[in-house]
Amino acid sequence: MGTTEVRRLPVPGATLHYEVRGAGPVLLLICGGVYDAAAFAPLAERLADRYTVVTYDRRGNSRSPLDGAPGPQSIEEHGDDAYRVLGAAGVSATTPAYVFGNSSGAIIGLELAARHPELVRVLVAHEPPLFELLPERDHWREVLREVAAAFQEGGSAAAGQVLGAALAMSGAPTDEPKPEGGREPATATKPEGGREPAAVAEPEGDREPAVFGSEAATGEGHGGGGRIPGGSAAPAELDPETAAMLARFAVNNEFFLEFEVPPFARYVPDAAALKGSATRVVPAAGAVSVGEPPARAAHAVGGLLGVPTATFPGDHGGFGLAVEDFARRLDEVITEG
Repeated sequence: MGTTEVRRLPVPGATLHYEVRGAGPVLLLICGGVYDAAAFAPLAERLADRYTVVTYDRRGNSRSPLDGAPGPQSIEEHGDDAYRVLGAAGVSATTPAYVFGNSSGAIIGLELAARHPELVRVLVAHEPPLFELLPERDHWREVLREVAAAFQEGGSAAAGQVLGAALAMSGAPTDEPKPEGGREPATATKPEGGREPAAVAEPEGDREPAVFGSEAATGEGHGGGGRIPGGSAAPAELDPETAAMLARFAVNNEFFLEFEVPPFARYVPDAAALKGSATRVVPAAGAVSVGEPPARAAHAVGGLLGVPTATFPGDHGGFGLAVEDFARRLDEVITEG
């Protein structure tokens, strides 16, 4: 394992925690959901032999505190944070970076590439939950109203259940029929015999489907062979570092559901700016995410920009569950253009 340099970056309204590994051209990894830089650590380690890999905790999450009281977040502000992190890492118009974003991190990446294309050589946007690009956008607007109402009435647990039921994403112990408005089997081709199961065993019981990684915030499924972010099977007992990470994710979950989900889900990429720039944008979807809303949104981005969608190993969280294959595929996609 190489050396990781931990840095702090004051930005308007917050102070960002970011980490730098390796040597070579800069590769910025932007996390989504409740995750922070720790979730990308295994992926970053596998890429640090050929890139200077930069990861960070997004504002309001984990070790990147806001200067004042929390409030609704904007993609524009988060995109500006990513721009400032790139600048701090030495990226310029003469030495642009590669950028990978997962989930809401992919949305931030699209904003970054639209506003600062001179700093982004290639953007890989992995499963951005851009509900406004889906044909059933009215349904998702109603879902988001229900999520907000559930949060006000019952907190993050209630809001997460509403969003999880609507998304019906990977992480459920079975692949039974999903609620209306979740997967759309009629518009997506599934592998013969149905969707392939996840590569790691899921715990028995009534565990909710994954919600952009928010299953990590509750710690459900851990200690019994379930999934842990940035890894594969959970150990019988969590080590202190993993326990601390999950504690941060639990706090992030409150912020995510109250202040990020509603405004982020309304975002629409600036297609004209993206198509008119020199940045190569690669939408990406997991091989076992077929039919899930964020994967369908990735294909919608491809349609919007007139570019193909790349297939990556695993599902929405494949970067943590199929690390070796995911790192190999990301390097291929970055360099193939």
